[in-house]
Amino acid sequence: MSRIRNKHTKPEIAVRKLLRGLGFQYKLHIKNMPGKPDIIVSKHKAAIFINGCFWHQHKNCKKAIMPKTNLRYWKKKLINNVSKQKKDLSLLRKSGWKSLVIWECQIRRPAFLKNRIEKTLK
Repeated sequence: MSRIRNKHTKPEIAVRKLLRGLGFQYKLHIKNMPGKPDIIVSKHKAAIFINGCFWHQHKNCKKAIMPKTNLRYWKKKLINNVSKQKKDLSLLRKSGWKSLVIWECQIRRPAFLKNRIEKTLK
């Protein structure tokens, strides 16, 4: 578990490359915003979260499997992750920010991802 990073992950780097290719400027890991978004596009007032499918329990995803050992701990932990992010997204929306959640499994579909980013950042 100690090797699991929360910053500069492969999915995050892929999204950053795509944003740069589309001509967007961004900031990383703003600590004073709800949920500490992975990427902020200030010009468009948009916050982007790149979620791991396991850690945020992406519905209908193969990577969102509940561990078989220490089930009570993991269930509580993962449910708390999901509910905290819902609350953070709501706070961002109330303060006038657009938010985009990109899932780890969506990184493999760059055309789909590009379309979602362009749609959100209009």
